[in-house]
Amino acid sequence: MQGDADLATVGAAIGEPARALMLNALLGGRALPATELARVADVAPSTASAHLAKLAEAGLIAVEPNGRHRYHRLAGDEVAHALEVLSTIAPPLEITTLRAANRAGAERHARSCYDHLAGELGVALTDRLIDLGALESDSLALRDAKPLTAIGIHAEQLTGRRPLTRACLDWTERRPHVAGQVGAAILTALLDLRWIKRGPTGRAVQLTAPGERGLYSALGLRT
Repeated sequence: MQGDADLATVGAAIGEPARALMLNALLGGRALPATELARVADVAPSTASAHLAKLAEAGLIAVEPNGRHRYHRLAGDEVAHALEVLSTIAPPLEITTLRAANRAGAERHARSCYDHLAGELGVALTDRLIDLGALESDSLALRDAKPLTAIGIHAEQLTGRRPLTRACLDWTERRPHVAGQVGAAILTALLDLRWIKRGPTGRAVQLTAPGERGLYSALGLRT
C-alpha cells in the first residue's frame, strides 16, 4: 500500500534556480549535454553535474549515453506537462538583457513544448483545427482526422500508450494547445515540411515563408 504522492521530493528538485533553468531548457524537447545545461544555468560544469544528478534521482530527467558523451532529456511527456502547468502559476523571471528579451519574444510567438507546438502559433493552429472540426472545442479530443491529412498526418498511424490528444495549457497564451500523439505528429510534420525550423538553442521555432503559405493553403490558417 502506498501513501500520498511525495510532492516535497519533486518540489525540492525543481526549487533550486539553476535546476529550474535546466528543466526549462529541456522543455524544448531536445536532449542536451551537461556543458550546454551548465551554460544555461550559469554554473560551473562540476556544479551542473551535481544538479543533474539530483534531477535524475527525482525522476525528472533521463540520461542518454552517446559514445563518450552523455545527453540529458526530460523523463517523459508527463514531466513536461507538469512543468508547463507549473509555469502558468509561476511569476515570470526578470528580463535584464536585450538577448533575453528577444528570446522571450520568439518563444512567446512559437516554441516547442517538449514534443508539440506551443505559443501563439500553437494555440492558433489548435483553434483552426477546432474550426475545421478536427478537434472538440472543450477537450481537444480528436473528432475528425481528415483535416490533418492535409499536412501528412494519418490517425491510423498514431499508435502507442500515450493519449491521442491532450489539452495542454499554454503558459504564455493562458489557453490550451493540443498535445499528445496528435500534437507530437503536428510538430514533426511541420519540421519535416520545413514549414517551421528550430533555432540553434532554446525552445523557439520560427515559421518559414513556405510554412506561412503552406499553413494557409492546407488549413486556411492566417499567421
